Amino acid sequence: MLCPKCGHEARDIARFCRRCHATLRYECPSCKHEQRHGGICEKCGVDFLKYITAVVTAKKAETDREHERIEQRSSLMRNLLLIPFNLGIPLLRDLILGRKNPHA
Repeated sequence: MLCPKCGHEARDIARFCRRCHATLRYECPSCKHEQRHGGICEKCGVDFLKYITAVVTAKKAETDREHERIEQRSSLMRNLLLIPFNLGIPLLRDLILGRKNPHA
């Protein structure tokens, strides 16, 4: 086969062109089907860019939720450890405000 970018001869099993390093084989991120062009999968019809964007967005949302959970836990632990010094006022404030406004 010939490289679509530089026209150099490449083996049929090659993933990249030896001369210009252009990608010669693409793998669908959804079904793992290999094909000669990127963009939309020939087998399942998935748009590569939209699929990867959706996966990254979902992972970011999951990470943000986990970070928020850890932040809340560390805030509670900090307030518990500081009770002897601040008489527990921040802890009581967080508990009272937390119950009044569950979305905060």
